[in-house]
Amino acid sequence: MIDTTELSIDLPDEQSTIAFGGRLAQVCKPPLRIYLSGELGAGKTTLSRGFLRGLGHPGNVKSPTYTLVEPYEFDSVMVFHFDLYRVADPEELAYMGFEDYLMTPAVLLVEWAERGGDWLPQPDLLVHLSLTGGGRNLSLSWGSEEGKQVCRQLIAEA
Repeated sequence: MIDTTELSIDLPDEQSTIAFGGRLAQVCKPPLRIYLSGELGAGKTTLSRGFLRGLGHPGNVKSPTYTLVEPYEFDSVMVFHFDLYRVADPEELAYMGFEDYLMTPAVLLVEWAERGGDWLPQPDLLVHLSLTGGGRNLSLSWGSEEGKQVCRQLIAEA
């Protein structure tokens, strides 16, 4: 069951979304499944960019819409960034070997996880982004004790 935290954050611009992604990266320890939800343009890839930059990635971060997954290796953690927007049938995840990724001690950032249907396990952390006026609103919920700990750390630092 997904529980909702009291954590809801207004992100007025792209920089604040990137900054939150960096904060999130600093409190996440693998293995961890983070699902990013929200409509097109809500900031899922922007938050992922901030997450990866927060771990030290110096290059571009684009949504892996066509490749489905981009791996990023750091000294202390492996991150797999997924974009399931183009997945038409959740069974496609079996063909791409998604189950193998679930077995790795990595952080999985999964955009459009709802396209994986019941085939995907419950997330440790669900990040929902919604457009509000000129910015975004972010809300967090958790599906595991690990996700709950991440939320508590973020609340303590807020």
